[in-house]
Amino acid sequence: MKRTASLYKRHRFPPEIIQYAVCLYHRFNLSTREVEDLLAERGISVTYESIRLWCIKFGPKYAGRLRRKHQGYGDTLLIDEVFVKINGKQHYLWRAVDQDGEVVDVFLQARRDGRAARRFFKRLLKKHRSEPRKIVTDKLGSYGVAHRELIPDAIHATSRYANNQAELSHQPTRVRERGMRRFKSMWQAQRFLDVHSAVYNLFNLGRELVSAKHYRAFRQRAFASWECATGTQLESFLGFARDQ
Repeated sequence: MKRTASLYKRHRFPPEIIQYAVCLYHRFNLSTREVEDLLAERGISVTYESIRLWCIKFGPKYAGRLRRKHQGYGDTLLIDEVFVKINGKQHYLWRAVDQDGEVVDVFLQARRDGRAARRFFKRLLKKHRSEPRKIVTDKLGSYGVAHRELIPDAIHATSRYANNQAELSHQPTRVRERGMRRFKSMWQAQRFLDVHSAVYNLFNLGRELVSAKHYRAFRQRAFASWECATGTQLESFLGFARDQ
């Protein structure tokens, strides 16, 4: 409790409102102005600039706690990179997901050569906490360089269509990028994507694969994990909103 109190010290709004606003922004395709309107509908008057600052300050902290509590990733990693334009300059967004669609790491770099691939693989191994049994990539030569130097014992598959899952995993990011009218800087993009991936993993419940009963149970467990990461309770926020 002391850690939670110090985290929200000197903030005028209760922690429950702050975590709810941060969750809305990173989980759904909403701007800070739209989050402001949703809170206003519940009788809570807060500016979109305050919400933006909350996301900058608290988002990475929540994401770090979620990652520490993560149960672990699968033994197969699917890796892909896409072009991202920032201030008119081309960058490369590297992403790795496991066989269950969990995002292991997202890393924005200015290049996609062998050095960039090695840097991404080092981050990836640290996040994965072990050496994967298999990696799946496209035929970009940089992947072969990093594979031979860092994880030579892992199977490296480059067959056609094998990497489709990794390519499709970029879609949620593309949606947010359009909603944000492109990223403004590498720092801002990396910060947002780190938090977005952690929140995405938490609520990536495979709704189409399970029954409604099991999905509701999984969703409640995800809410509980979010409350643990933020040190708040959603019920407290709802009660506060009703009292306004």
